[in-house]
Amino acid sequence: MAPSGGAYHRHRAAAPPSRLRRGLARGLMALVSVGAVLMTGAGYYVAHGALGGITVSDALSPEDPRSSGDNMNILLIGLDSRKDQDGNDLPWSILKHLHAGDSDDGGYNTNTLILVHIGADNKVVAFSIPRDDWVAFSGVPGYNHIKIKEAYGLTKQYVANKLANQGTYSQKELETKGREAGRAATLRAVRSLTGVPIDYFAEVNLAGFYDLAQSLGGVDVCLNHAVYDSYSGADFPAGRQRLDASQALSFVRQRHGLENGDLDRTHRQQAFISSVMQELQASGTFTNIDKLKSLMAVARKDVVLSSGWDEELIQRLGTLFSSGNVEFRTLPVVRYDNIDGQDVNIIDPAAIKAEVAEAIGAPQASTTAATTAAKPNPSTVVDVINAGSMSGLATEVSRALKKRGYTAGQVRDRNSGEPTATTIAYGAGAETDARNVATLLGLDAPKQPNAAVQPGHIRVTVDTNFSMPVQDDTTMDDTTTSKSNTYYYNGAATTYPTPDQGKPIDGGGVPCVN
Repeated sequence: MAPSGGAYHRHRAAAPPSRLRRGLARGLMALVSVGAVLMTGAGYYVAHGALGGITVSDALSPEDPRSSGDNMNILLIGLDSRKDQDGNDLPWSILKHLHAGDSDDGGYNTNTLILVHIGADNKVVAFSIPRDDWVAFSGVPGYNHIKIKEAYGLTKQYVANKLANQGTYSQKELETKGREAGRAATLRAVRSLTGVPIDYFAEVNLAGFYDLAQSLGGVDVCLNHAVYDSYSGADFPAGRQRLDASQALSFVRQRHGLENGDLDRTHRQQAFISSVMQELQASGTFTNIDKLKSLMAVARKDVVLSSGWDEELIQRLGTLFSSGNVEFRTLPVVRYDNIDGQDVNIIDPAAIKAEVAEAIGAPQASTTAATTAAKPNPSTVVDVINAGSMSGLATEVSRALKKRGYTAGQVRDRNSGEPTATTIAYGAGAETDARNVATLLGLDAPKQPNAAVQPGHIRVTVDTNFSMPVQDDTTMDDTTTSKSNTYYYNGAATTYPTPDQGKPIDGGGVPCVN
């Protein structure tokens, strides 16, 4: 256990039929964590075909893997950003309530990642992914391991800078394309870590969380111990209490002085969601048309949705979550460590995949791109087509495949009539190599030859959101070092606390947390 008074902390890395039923359905979306309940209002607009300003993302492409049958996985993303959807700074009238620094702080880290699984049997399990989990990563030169929270921001910056150098895009276009690439990178990172597909996602920023809590008139929480943290503004006694919007943000953002580091923060996010769900069920918020309109207005500016949200989905979620029958879990951490000056969570990817598979009752199947023992046929030619706006991407992919032993063919931009999204196709006689290339690139393998592709050829098409997946043989750079699992407090050396995953939290009350 860490000493009190903020001794232990994590370093920030650089950078339906009835109105009631419809209301409960929307209330369900509280699972977006830090404010994702705002998804509820978004759900109304999506279900009625009038998005009314809701940002809809295409980062989750039709070619990405999907769940089978009636199973469903939804990724909920809490973005630690002080900027709006166009990249403009949030006004000081909002920032002053957030205890979150100015618009230069936070960057585009995804400080909340929750994967919600809804089974065909209506079993609901929500997995919190600690933001400092040290994961394999590719797609941005100079990085092969990062904290999972950084996948969004690093990719966003890299793509935006690369496009800016071409000199043909406005600042707003650079922001939009960069964020889309960041979302796609986050989706890949979570799929790789958990071994399961993602069918939908929702993203909300800090302002969205604050607006949500304010619209509810505060949130009930319960603390095991009194806390004080000048960084987040958290200053609360032990026990159950009601927090206003600014305090609620401090409650879920506190990361200094917590007994169990990064994992305690995930437990707070889970407790917040559980409390909000109870609040929405008890208060009748969505039966009041004025409150409902207010919530919708918040959703328009604070939420991003993947395509595909519709009334049937909202109804299903409403039926499930109104019962409060949700289990929250925190994915396991092996130990805390410090690598190149960054406090990180060392994880066991195989153990994480096994826990997710066990909890959802599914066979283990990783979506991580894996190397294959089969040797490429030297007569098979791989053509790579750039369908996106980032120059050099097709060349990068072609070179990577050549290193794997594949014969490089054409490398060019797409022609009219060719695919516009990342996909793979093959001509007669290239089926085996096409499947292996698809595995290496993390793409769905084509099921039959394409007459438009020459015999013996494979056509790989990549768009702006694509980046080469990490391969199984990826290791840390020689310059990356893991330091002693110690830190210093009042002149004395001590160790990080032992990670405590904690017991699963159900979604039916206000649990007490650290």
